[in-house]
Amino acid sequence: MTDAPRFEMGHIGVYVTDIDRMTDFYGRVLGFRITDGGAFGKARMAFLSRNAGHHHQIVFITGRPAESYNVINQISFKVSSLADLRVYHDALLAEGVEGFDPTDHGNAWSIYFRDPEGNRLEVFMDTPWYVQQPQREVLDFSLSDEGIHATTEARFGAEESFRPVEEWRAEIAPTIT
Repeated sequence: MTDAPRFEMGHIGVYVTDIDRMTDFYGRVLGFRITDGGAFGKARMAFLSRNAGHHHQIVFITGRPAESYNVINQISFKVSSLADLRVYHDALLAEGVEGFDPTDHGNAWSIYFRDPEGNRLEVFMDTPWYVQQPQREVLDFSLSDEGIHATTEARFGAEESFRPVEEWRAEIAPTIT
């Protein structure tokens, strides 16, 4: 639909097995606050947000069978700086999360990990560059911010698609209504 009205993502709903464990993790580790909740039939619901302008950004609802297959590929949270990404890096290491995977995509620096029910999460930030995806290298947080920038530029700079992200955004903008 090329003439669809514009919208932005509002929130995501996730069926959970242990709502108390999930709200604890998302609150303690990711900084979400429970904004509302209660019973809905036999199910319990918890609404969570990190933005007072949004009643909720995530809603958990009980009812996921413990033996069910997880169909979520990932839930991603964007930060604005390497300093913020480092805070999550350290907190997630201290938490001992499963699936901890710092990744350099060339166009983004990411940390992938699992929540207590195995859902794959990502905390990421955009880099100043565009490079065609998929790309995946290890992101080394022992480097300084300047070292991370230099490593990413050295890894991907020879790629034909590599350029400042603003150039890519200007090119793609007319194709997105």
